[in-house]
Amino acid sequence: MGYVWALVSLARLKGIEPHEVMQALTTGRPWPRSASGPGGIPVLTIWGRSQAGRHLIVAVRHVGAFEWQILGARQMRPGEADEYDRWEAQQ
Repeated sequence: MGYVWALVSLARLKGIEPHEVMQALTTGRPWPRSASGPGGIPVLTIWGRSQAGRHLIVAVRHVGAFEWQILGARQMRPGEADEYDRWEAQQ
C-alpha cells in the first residue's frame, strides 16, 4: 500500500514530524479503523506507533487501487493509547 501526502496536511502537522507519521503507518502493528471526517465524510484512521513508541492516529482516504492520501495526524489521547495497547497485545 502506498501513501501520498495532501500538501495541506503537511502544513497542518503540529508537533508531529512527517517521518513519524510514515512510521506509524508502516511499522509494527497498524490498526485500521473506520471513522468520519468533517461533515460525516467516511475516512480510514490508522492507529499505530512511531519507531520511538509515540502513539499516533493518521487519517487517510483511498485515492487509487493501492494508494491512500494522508489527510492528517494527531497524537492519541491517553484512553486511545490504552485501547491501542490492549488491541496490540492481543495480536
